This record gives sequence, C-alpha cells and structure tokens, in this order.
Amino acid sequence: MLDIVPPQQGHTVFEAMESRVRLYSRSFPTIFSRARGAELVTEDGRVFLDFLCGAGALNYGHNHDHIKRRLLDYLADDGVVHGLDLFTTAKRDFLERFQEVVMRPRGLDHRVQFTGPTGANAVEAALKLARKATGRPGVVAFGGAFHGMSQGALSVSGALAARRAAGVSPQDVTFVPYEDGPAGPFDSIGYLRRLLDDPGSGVGLPAAVIVEPVQMDGGVYLASGPWLRALRDLTERRGILLILDEIQTACGRTGSFFCFEQAGITPDLVTVSKSLSGYGLPLSILLMRPEIDVWEPGEHTGTFRGNQLALIGATAALDLWESAEFQAGLRALAARLADFGADTARAQPGVRVRVRGAVLAVDLSEAGGGPRAREVQRHCYEGGLVLERCGREESVIKVMPPLTIDSSRLSAGLAILRQAVDATAKAAS
Repeated sequence: MLDIVPPQQGHTVFEAMESRVRLYSRSFPTIFSRARGAELVTEDGRVFLDFLCGAGALNYGHNHDHIKRRLLDYLADDGVVHGLDLFTTAKRDFLERFQEVVMRPRGLDHRVQFTGPTGANAVEAALKLARKATGRPGVVAFGGAFHGMSQGALSVSGALAARRAAGVSPQDVTFVPYEDGPAGPFDSIGYLRRLLDDPGSGVGLPAAVIVEPVQMDGGVYLASGPWLRALRDLTERRGILLILDEIQTACGRTGSFFCFEQAGITPDLVTVSKSLSGYGLPLSILLMRPEIDVWEPGEHTGTFRGNQLALIGATAALDLWESAEFQAGLRALAARLADFGADTARAQPGVRVRVRGAVLAVDLSEAGGGPRAREVQRHCYEGGLVLERCGREESVIKVMPPLTIDSSRLSAGLAILRQAVDATAKAAS
C-alpha cells in the first residue's frame, strides 16, 4: 500500500527503524500526541475528528472520563497489573458486572475464557475448542470474512493476499459465499445444506461454522435476521457448533451490545475483543456454552490473558449500558448515520450505502472504486477527519464515530465526508 500523503518532517526515526508493515500511519502521516472523546490532536496542535476509533477498539471514544478515573484510582492503589489467570479483585468485579449487565438480561449462561490480548487469540481458542469438543477437524467459513492475522484465524479468513503472506492454506476449512457481497445476494444456507446432505460433496460434517454478523473489514456487509436464524437452525439440527465473531460488532457498534441478539439467536461460542476494555487496552474473551467447556487446565494458555487494567476499564464501561443518556445517544447516532447514508445515496448515482447501528459503509465499488475511495479518504484527512477504507480493493469507506460523540462533532465530521464524496464525484464519472 502506497502512502496517501508524503511523510512529513519529524518522521525520520519511523522511516529508519519501523517495519514496512505499518499501515495506518501511511494514510495519516502525522504525529499524534493527545486524544479525547472524538478528537485526535497532533503534536503541533492540529485537531482531527476520529471516525476510525482504533479500528473498532474505541467505541466509547478516547480517554472517557468515567473509565479513566477508575483506571487512575486502581493504579494509585497499587492494584495488580499483571496476574496471569490468578484470582484477582479486578477479574471478580468484571465477571460479576458482565453477568449482571450483559449476560443475564440476554438469557445467556456462557462461561468466560480469558484468552491472549487480541481478537485473533479468541478466534484461535474458539476453533481449537470446537474441534476438541466435537472431535471433528472441519470448519465452515465465509467468503469476505476477516477473523485475524494469526495462523488459525487466517485459515478462516477470506483474504487470499493475507494468507499468502503468512504461507497459510485453509486446510480443513470450507468457504461458502456470505449472504450478501460484491456479487450480490446468494443462497448460502441452501448451498451449505446441499454440501452437508450430499455424501459425495467432499465436505464432511464440520466441527463449527464461524461467521461475522456484519463483515466489517469485508466491506460492511450485513447478515439479516432470517439468514442468521436459518444458519442457527441448520447448525443445531446437525450438531455443528456456531461461532459468532463479534470482535468488531459487539460493545454497541451495531446498536446493541451483541449484534447476534438482534436476530434472536444464541450462539455456542462468541469471540469478543476490541472495545471490550472500554479504553483501547488489550482484552479478549471467548464465551462458550457450559457443556462445551471441555478444556483441561492449562490446555490453552498465555502470559498476557486477562489484562488487569483492561478488566478495570471493561467493568467501568459496563456502567454506561445502564445509562439512559448513553442508550439515547446510541439510538440518535444510529438514526443520524442512516439518514446521512440515505441522503448520500440519493445524491450520488452509483454510490451504495449500508448501515447497521453505529457503523456506515459508503460503497464506491461501482462509482470510482478503490481509487475514488482513496481520494475520499485523502480529502477527509486534509479536512481534519480520520476514517478507514475496507472491502475488496478497499473501495468502501467505513464510518465509525465514537458511540459517545456529541451532535456538533458528528455533524462536522459527516460534513467533511460528504464534501469529500462530492468533490471526487466528477473525477469518477
């Protein structure tokens, strides 16, 4: 990926010492020093609106006051910062609040496994546990999926370039088209049913099906409620475990704490990370139905599982879910993004939009494609707005403001985006 804007002064040490693998700094080549709420501030004082939100790790914005106070108090009191999987007050408080605020109101009795610090670690644990619990090696995944950059997570991700870079082949993985995608809708449930019912299909009964309720990196393609319910029915009838990857969609991004709850289904396993800590700190968990918890002690471990500071932040963030003001703000944000998307699609021939809760996709695939999306991102950056591209050929603009953003900053950011879309329309026609 080439730089969107040439590097600036003060970048010498980055150019000299940091690996070429760096990505976001190529699109936003400035040095950030402070952040608060929906704003990033550079070391020379320029303020950017942040609709990137740490690629989904900052749903509650930067340095949320309530969460920050809890973290500072915990540090000032010499709270345990690293604890392996020892019992700690931080872990106990999180588990109690998570059960009270999230699990019990949704009728969920899943156990919690603290995995390594990233979402990919939770995916690895889910795949390993599904295979152990069923005794079967196969997994079904979906085209366009992204589940992480480690070996197992890549094996169930659709990005061929990423798999080639890691030398990963999808052994024991069968890919099926998603419900919707660049080529349009597809009867993936019917196709999967035919594969499993045909003894000559070459596909044996898998251990699990892993699916994102919204393919966020794949282009913000949305799974419908009926489709997810049909998938749940198919897996239940055949004794296949259903893994919901909620790493980017959970913690309110799609309008409810979990996206799958909107479909009225109960998955067997759920991966959660990104904004779980509430503060951008690394924290990742795997939720599993109790009967699937067949791990032997120490069978899947890691030094940095259950980051204690992240648990403090996560517990504080759960308080927001009991706030009527927060819930009202989330609904208002979702409505505003839906209105903006509809207005943009009406005004821009060929531009398609998709929205679920607090994430909006401006799809330029048929209206200038990747080059136009790149120009839109550049225009936004020059106008003081940071956001990312996703999807095939990175032709989709992904809009993810903080869930806590105020109306004036939201309006300002959307105005910059609309101006960028309008400014690039002529070149794309």
